[in-house]
Amino acid sequence: MKADPAVQRRLLDLAQVDTELARVTHRRRTLPELAEIAEAEKVLRAKQDALTLVETNLGDLEREVKRQETEIDQVRAREERDRGLLQGGTVGAKQLTDLEHELATLGRRRGALEDDLLELMERREAVEADVQHARVELDKAQEALADAARRRDSALADLETTEARRTAERRTMLGQFPEPLLALYDRVRAHKGTGAALLQSRRCGACRIELDRSALAHVKESPADEVVQCEECGAIMVRTAESGL
Repeated sequence: MKADPAVQRRLLDLAQVDTELARVTHRRRTLPELAEIAEAEKVLRAKQDALTLVETNLGDLEREVKRQETEIDQVRAREERDRGLLQGGTVGAKQLTDLEHELATLGRRRGALEDDLLELMERREAVEADVQHARVELDKAQEALADAARRRDSALADLETTEARRTAERRTMLGQFPEPLLALYDRVRAHKGTGAALLQSRRCGACRIELDRSALAHVKESPADEVVQCEECGAIMVRTAESGL
C-alpha cells in the first residue's frame, strides 16, 4: 500500500488521539472511586443491619418494660383492694389472716417485679445508647458513600469532557487520510490496540520490539511512500529521521 510520507506521519497524531480515548475508556472502568463506592456500599449495608438489630433489641426491651409495668400496676391494684378490705373492718378473722398473707405475698412479688423492671430499664438505657451510636455510624457511612459518589461523578464529567474534545479532533483528522490507509489503521487498532507508531531507533513504537536484520533490511529497501507494518504486532511503522535507518 502506498501513502504520502507526510500523510503517514499524521497517523501518529491520530494514534495519539486514539491512545487518549482508550485511556479515557480504561479510566472510566477503573476509577478508584468505583472501588470506594463498592466498599462504602458494603459498609453502609453493615451499618444498616447493625442499626436494625439494635432497634429491634430496643423494641423488644420497650415491650418487656411495658409488660412489666402493667404487671406491677396489677399487683399494686390488688394490694390496694386488699388494704381497702382490711381497713373496712367488714371481713372475718380467717379472711383477715388470708388478706394479710396475700398482701405479704403481693409485696414480695411487687418487689421482685420492680427489681426486674429496674434491670430492664438499665438495659434499655444501654441499648438506647447503642441505637444512637449506630445512627451516628450510619450517618457517617452514608456521607462517605455520598462523598465517593460526588468524586466519581466529577471524575466522570472530566473524562466525558476529554472524550468529547478528542472525539471531535479525531473526526476532523479523518478527512486527511485516504480510505485504504485509514481502513488498515482501524483494522490493526481494533485487533492490537495501536494502529500506528513511530519506528524509532530501529524499534517498533507499538510493541517496543527491535527489528531483526531481515525486517530492518526490508524497511530500508521500501520506498518512502510504502506503508510498512511491524512483523510482530502489525502496527503501521511511521518512518522519520528518528527511525535509525
